[in-house]
Amino acid sequence: MPAATSPLIRPAELAALLRAPSEAARPVVIDVRRPPVAGPGGPPGREEYEAAHVPGSVYLDLDTDLASAPGPGGRHPLPAAGRLQDSLRGAGVRDGSRVVVLDHGDATMAGRAWWLLRWAGLPAERVQVLDGGWTAWVGAGLPVTADPTPPVAGDIVVRPGGMPVLDADGAVAVVDAGGVLVDARSGPRFRGETEPLDPVAGHVPGAVNLPAAELLGADGFWPSPTELAARLAALGVRDGAPVAAYCGSGVTAASLVLAAEHAGARPATDPAALYVGSWSNWCALGRPVATGGAPAYGRDS
Repeated sequence: MPAATSPLIRPAELAALLRAPSEAARPVVIDVRRPPVAGPGGPPGREEYEAAHVPGSVYLDLDTDLASAPGPGGRHPLPAAGRLQDSLRGAGVRDGSRVVVLDHGDATMAGRAWWLLRWAGLPAERVQVLDGGWTAWVGAGLPVTADPTPPVAGDIVVRPGGMPVLDADGAVAVVDAGGVLVDARSGPRFRGETEPLDPVAGHVPGAVNLPAAELLGADGFWPSPTELAARLAALGVRDGAPVAAYCGSGVTAASLVLAAEHAGARPATDPAALYVGSWSNWCALGRPVATGGAPAYGRDS
């Protein structure tokens, strides 16, 4: 199977791979659709998957497969390596698999799954996110089914540490070193005007804001690497300086790590770090809180 050259794959490209005559040449497709936590209601992701999905895809759930139970470490801590390994093996992931993950289309859930697969030890060239997600797949008129996917046993061995992880002190260290700590939440949450999920409103002092919800273009697809690189450069992302991302609970921020790689701002060999505990952990620790507008770069004034 040809190696991927981008962390993203278009629907037509995935459809072509899934038509490969050899099962070994087809990627494992993992569906991680989930309604927005703080947004409009809707059926759980698994129910949506069971109603219609990419043929041959399998479903994994954020809470039960891609995170541990909430606690002081945050609302979506990293899953135990053994539990993640069981979930990935149940999805049919093997040590040599190429894996494509998809969500509704905004890459927030798919970004977390992409990041976890990389953290688990899969190389960059074998993990991709479906650009435009389920919405783009259906919009392109590609096949869907409600038929259950026959289980295939995987043999992947999870080897944690494939992606850099920060705690609260590590996030502070990024700012102190003159790097860029990017908050992926909405502007009002960043500025401390509202906080629907955590007990304290505001942001980590020194952080800048790039909402994950604003990463995609008007057409629902990711913008070009050049366009994304310009947006990251405007925040201060530059060669040689540390870069890290956080959000409310370490889920949507993973799409900023993906964005930095797609843009070429951070190579796959030196990805941006993720503060997995994110704001939910920061609040639990009682750390200092900043409010107000986001600076273009550096510490809040």
